[in-house]
Amino acid sequence: MPTETRSLPDSTDARPSGGLPVGTLIAGCFAVCLAQIALAMPATLNGLFQEDLRPVGSQLTWISDAFLLPVSVLELTFGVLGDLFGRKRLLVGGGALIVAGEALAASATGIHMLWVGQAIAGLGAAALFPTSLAMIAAGTHSARDRARTITIWAAALSSGGFVAPVLGGITGNYGSWRWAFIVVTGLAVISTVLSQLLAHNSSAPEGRSLDLAGQITIGIGMFALLYAVIQGPADGWTARPVMIAYVVAGLFIVLFIVAELRADSPLLRLDLFKNRAFAVASFVAVVGMFSYLGTAYTTSIRLGPIQHQSPLRGSFAFILLNSWTLLLMPLISRLLEKVSPRWVLGAGLALMAGGDFMAATLSVNDRALTSLIVPISLVGIGFALTVSSITSTAVNTVEVHYAGMASASTSLLRDFGFTLGPAVIGAIALSHAANEFTQKLGSSNLSAQVKAAAGQVAAEGGPLASNSVPPSSPPGGAVPIALEALGNGYAIGYVVCGIAALACCLLSVVALRGKGAGAPSVVV
Repeated sequence: MPTETRSLPDSTDARPSGGLPVGTLIAGCFAVCLAQIALAMPATLNGLFQEDLRPVGSQLTWISDAFLLPVSVLELTFGVLGDLFGRKRLLVGGGALIVAGEALAASATGIHMLWVGQAIAGLGAAALFPTSLAMIAAGTHSARDRARTITIWAAALSSGGFVAPVLGGITGNYGSWRWAFIVVTGLAVISTVLSQLLAHNSSAPEGRSLDLAGQITIGIGMFALLYAVIQGPADGWTARPVMIAYVVAGLFIVLFIVAELRADSPLLRLDLFKNRAFAVASFVAVVGMFSYLGTAYTTSIRLGPIQHQSPLRGSFAFILLNSWTLLLMPLISRLLEKVSPRWVLGAGLALMAGGDFMAATLSVNDRALTSLIVPISLVGIGFALTVSSITSTAVNTVEVHYAGMASASTSLLRDFGFTLGPAVIGAIALSHAANEFTQKLGSSNLSAQVKAAAGQVAAEGGPLASNSVPPSSPPGGAVPIALEALGNGYAIGYVVCGIAALACCLLSVVALRGKGAGAPSVVV
């Protein structure tokens, strides 16, 4: 097995236990925190985007998904690039791309320019997520030390999730949404400098290759699948472009599997999925993270475009969702060492499900933030347990030599679930809300003039647009109907997220049963 290459002699490194250089840990954790801040920031600003840019249809969803799309499509590619050419280069380059993307988003004059900036920043995050994890995982040489450092990495990731809404809330409340992107640009500059100065390079080129066939097929397949999922609600699930995208996705994913089975040095070793713990962790990474970000997205829409609360008040819910991983870091690290993975995963997912089901019962007219404390905290605690145990299980159950591959595949599946959350939940909630609004508007006692005006607004921008018109305007009489319809639609979104988390909980408890399930298979 190849040894790791470092930019400085090992004897000069100041290291924590397990042999991981402190500089690498700091740079990796700051990088993943930055990537998560950039990912989570748009969700806290949905209300301001709606007011300023007036997006219609799926345009609001695409602000977040323009970032998530390159993340989901390219993480496997960046995993192999780091193994071949050195991970430090990707850490520095990823930070530089986020600088460029966030600066472009801050200067955007329209929604399409904002999408481009988000996509460039997403390209940088696609490099940072797997590379930071691979550098940390490859620098530790025992399951115990790796569990501890991965817990720190997961805490840094979640810290980005609650720093983002605070930054977005403050800048949005006292400035504009543009200042939020400017702040992230500054943080990206700091991360790039830290990576250049502190990170120690590592690589694992043996048995790895560019695998162009695998990269092309998975790239096209994932892009087509995500396009269909995101655009389906706006164009219709049976629309020709959406149907074509699904066919292309299915074809190229099959071609990817064939290419990987035939490749001498595959982008992703499919036999890793024969490891039951790795396979279960991979499934939970998709569905569990779909549940988590679906919950975050539903909450952001509830507080922003539906209730029109300020970004600063909206940040409260995101702090509850993301702060628990940092607060519970010592406990989670010990649990990962002492408790079977199925119980940690099962408990986390059960808490997420319980929080979602509670949130679904809240009235849309309840604007008190205190009502969110219990349900959203349950989801946040559950996420803290889940994301750490998923990452530790997936990375700790493969050989150290495949840390980069396992890190990339876990990151891809996690972020694929993140991408599905807003798209699927938005489709379900808005579809239900639109149908309910149309039915209740038609049967209401409002005048024909109000009904016609409200119907025209809904036809152009959906129920969110109907809920955002001034109450004194001709269509404003239908605002209460739109508010109720949206509340019911997004309550269903919470329920769907809860069902997804509960299904993952049952799978984790049942499938990880038995001797050796989830036990580390570490080769040093």
